[in-house]
Amino acid sequence: MIDLHIHILPGVDDGPGTLDESIALARSVAADGTRVVAATPHVRDDYPTEPATMERLVAELRQVLEDRDVDLDVRPGGEIALGRLQQLGAEGVRRFGLGGSDRYLLVEFPYAGWPLDLGMQVAGLQRSGMTPVLAHPERNGDVQASPERLRPLVEAGARVQITAASVDGRLGPRAKAASFALLELRLAHLLASDAHAPSTRASGMSDALIALGDDEVARRLVRDAPSAVLAGELLPAEGPSLRRRRRFALPRFRR
Repeated sequence: MIDLHIHILPGVDDGPGTLDESIALARSVAADGTRVVAATPHVRDDYPTEPATMERLVAELRQVLEDRDVDLDVRPGGEIALGRLQQLGAEGVRRFGLGGSDRYLLVEFPYAGWPLDLGMQVAGLQRSGMTPVLAHPERNGDVQASPERLRPLVEAGARVQITAASVDGRLGPRAKAASFALLELRLAHLLASDAHAPSTRASGMSDALIALGDDEVARRLVRDAPSAVLAGELLPAEGPSLRRRRRFALPRFRR
């Protein structure tokens, strides 16, 4: 599996506070079957992570995991708040590219409300050559009330990441229902953990894939689509659709 949204860098946001905690999270994620992650620290007013800080910590963590034989490939990235985009500028945005891609950027979707300039922000990123990936919109009350509301943003070029803990119900029935609605509408493109610790807000990617009940959709969400992002390839506007309900063969994602 490939997980393009995880808070694994130490001491920069509400994820691990120490390097030891980052290593513990890495071991937990690897044990769950994930082999590649994009480290996506918050970049917002309360956690104003700088590109150089992210890059340094990614390099340090990669070296430590290699030294300790933890089978996890950590790539760069960031979870960027809408209000920080202009402050970062073109170069800062590029350095926070998702998984090291110069084509995709993980953008934090607000948990409440609908920003009036959201469409303009999506269009602006598109004009600059970056495709915004909207993180966890299924947790937003407006999206939960009307998942179809995301369609104009997707048609304008945005792509959507839903969270494992939403799919398997850990974040409550409304987030779970919205996740499945987005999948049925073909408005979800990626599944990620948004993990912050090995126990609290843990990865749970494999549990979410079992909850999906469709191995083809699972493969597209955690292998095919994230692989395309890492390669800088274009993701189609239509995500996978949950049309078949059959037991998910988890071992296929253990390698």
